Amino acid sequence: MSETLIGFLGILTLFFFLVARMPVGMALLAVGFGGIWVMDGQRVAVATLSSETYSSITAYSLSIIPLFVLMGNMAGAAGYSQKLYEAAYAWIGRLRGGLASATVLGCATFAAVSGSSVATAVTIGKVALPQMKRFGYGDRLATGAVAAGGTLGILIPPSTGFVLYAILTEESIGKLFIAGILPGILLSLLFIATISLVTFFRPAEGPVGPATSMLEKLLASMRALPLIGVILTSIGGIYVGVFTPVEAAGVGASMVTLLALGTRAVRFKQLPDILLQTVSMTAMLYLIIIGAHVFGPFLALTHIPETLALELKALGLGPYATLLLILIGYIILGMFFDGLAMLVVTLPVVYPIIAGLGFDPIWFGVICVIVIEMGLITPPVGVNVFVVKGVAAGVPMATIFRGVLPFWFAMAVCLILLVVFPEIALFLPGRM
Repeated sequence: MSETLIGFLGILTLFFFLVARMPVGMALLAVGFGGIWVMDGQRVAVATLSSETYSSITAYSLSIIPLFVLMGNMAGAAGYSQKLYEAAYAWIGRLRGGLASATVLGCATFAAVSGSSVATAVTIGKVALPQMKRFGYGDRLATGAVAAGGTLGILIPPSTGFVLYAILTEESIGKLFIAGILPGILLSLLFIATISLVTFFRPAEGPVGPATSMLEKLLASMRALPLIGVILTSIGGIYVGVFTPVEAAGVGASMVTLLALGTRAVRFKQLPDILLQTVSMTAMLYLIIIGAHVFGPFLALTHIPETLALELKALGLGPYATLLLILIGYIILGMFFDGLAMLVVTLPVVYPIIAGLGFDPIWFGVICVIVIEMGLITPPVGVNVFVVKGVAAGVPMATIFRGVLPFWFAMAVCLILLVVFPEIALFLPGRM
């Protein structure tokens, strides 16, 4: 049996495990370890497993994960999502579709402390959906805004998607974080524009909300100011060079924890549950990273990345046609697989091709994350849609999928703009 055939059988086995809902990390470990055993023997497989596990987990840069996860969990438990949403609602809630736009802004701001799309969708959804229902918003627009807004969680820094991309490609975590800021703002504005268009053609979907006085606007903004200060300190510190990403994570987690405990938004008796959630999420992400580091050497032994790169080059499609082919493949895979799983499985194959075509790896990291975001709201899987369904139990799944469709096209527009104008992603990292 040829090396390439063994590789393709391994990839098919991996997809089977993922469809069967085996944990991503365990699926990668099983296929990578088993494939190396078949090709190079038990001794090499065991040596690879032990060495890659130790080297990947002991990497200093990886300590960013539990710190940012803790920051997000602490902010969620303290109810800061409510304050962020109330501040956005005070300023734009009175406009047609304003509550849905406030939901997007709340998601964008909370994403800057959570780093997770699912956490952002759940946390903001619990606050926003009852309010939109109360003011007579249509189910399609309400659930669509939450599901789409939640995807900002892995684009706006800190982002678990960027951390995994950086570890797998050995790129700068700090530059990737900063590269996500302008695309994150652009996508948020496109979502708000989408809401305006939807409510223009279907006014009943997003009725006008109650007006708020300037005093109410200022008071709501003041209540959200401490968390916004934490965000500006940690992410701004990376940009100006005061902190490394790991130091920024430590500073952010410490500030949110002290703020939550100092204001009694979080009680000491809640700490064990928050820490347990942090450890559980961190362990899951670490297992994915270990699995990726074992699966990578197996793919290298099969020579599939090199073979695929040569085949694509032989087609003579050119850089942008090849990029389009890769992005279409990502969108199709996103219909069936979790975003982080897709990133870990495909990068060892795709990244060498992208590097060979001369595309900037930081720019492609942003492109990758946006395509993964599109998968989060694409049927039939659409993880964020299922998450929103859990919050809005009475809304049919088909209604939620119809609601996210306009936002999916907004993400496609964002993707096109980034391909045509790569400086949107590269402007800030180039000036760090």
